[in-house]
Amino acid sequence: MPAFRYKAFASTGRETTGVITADNERHAAAKLKELGIFPRQLSVEKTAAKKVNPKSLPFITRELSLLVASGVPILDALKTLAGDARGQWRALLLGLADDVSSGMGLSRALEQYPVFPPFYTRMVASGEASGTLDAVLRSLADFLDEDARTRARIKAALVYPAFMLMVGAVILSFIFAFVMPKITKIFTDSGRALPLATKVLMATSGLFIHYWWILFGLVILAGYWGRDYYRKNRLRVDAMFLRIALFKSLYLSRFIRAFGFLLEGGLPVLRALELSGPSSGNMAIEKGIKEAREKLSEGADLSQALQGFPPVFTQLLTTGQKSGHLAEAVKKAAASYDEDFKRRLERSLALLEPSMILIMGAVVGFIVLAVLLPIFDMNQIIK
Repeated sequence: MPAFRYKAFASTGRETTGVITADNERHAAAKLKELGIFPRQLSVEKTAAKKVNPKSLPFITRELSLLVASGVPILDALKTLAGDARGQWRALLLGLADDVSSGMGLSRALEQYPVFPPFYTRMVASGEASGTLDAVLRSLADFLDEDARTRARIKAALVYPAFMLMVGAVILSFIFAFVMPKITKIFTDSGRALPLATKVLMATSGLFIHYWWILFGLVILAGYWGRDYYRKNRLRVDAMFLRIALFKSLYLSRFIRAFGFLLEGGLPVLRALELSGPSSGNMAIEKGIKEAREKLSEGADLSQALQGFPPVFTQLLTTGQKSGHLAEAVKKAAASYDEDFKRRLERSLALLEPSMILIMGAVVGFIVLAVLLPIFDMNQIIK
């Protein structure tokens, strides 16, 4: 249902603005007049789904689960959340409330908004069918919170290296552009042959001074080329990422966690595999899951269909199938890979920090050496 932004006068004469959902502009004007609001301007609001901040989804889901668990009808719960929400989330929740009031199921209404992933809507549909919507929403909120924590952990891990690179680049640019020209002028005026290291340093300084715009352009072009190459060769690049233990544990933990979550929610194995594949964020894993689904549909065993995955994972699946506790086995595997990712991330950071310090030290040492060598030569001449 489209949304309309309005500028209007309330019954008190005060000017007001807001967003209302309706089938068309005439219906929107009628709804506003029923509320005692007289519109003077109506315009189609761009769909809220494209502007909504997905970071608020776990909080919205948890609040909705609390209201439903307390016995609040889903329509009233959506209106209550809309009353507390701001901006585009308010418009989206009001749209959902209107859709539900017209007889549409919640899961069907959610499918209209891309901010709700496919696994989200399928889990809600499963909860509606089984009468356990509050428990499903609570599980969804837990899952989304854990995924958000993982993403935050990765971003926090990248802060230090990014800061070090930025500071290092600024300092070196300042040295090459402003400090080195004054120092090297003394060497060129002496007319003596200079060491190779000093010549390299002087050439680098000249490059920064006279051709900085070319270097800046090359950096931008390299960024565009890298992004374009990744888009065109994503399967190949993602397969290379899987050869790195840190990334492999990250992608596998994402997939396995989503797979176990969907199985626990009562979805069939084939459907759970289909929905959990994209959550990994790796196209090579998605391809492997697609092939596994084809094998399963042909009658293969689950552990056999996932033969390309780690042996420990497939063995856990075999044990879970035999015991009738497949979802629990997959959740244990997800917890194991989550811990493995955390350990590898901490280990990588522990190695990265001294490595960057050593690299910066090597660069500074080269600059100092390139400056001191000609000075030593000049001292020898004076003696």
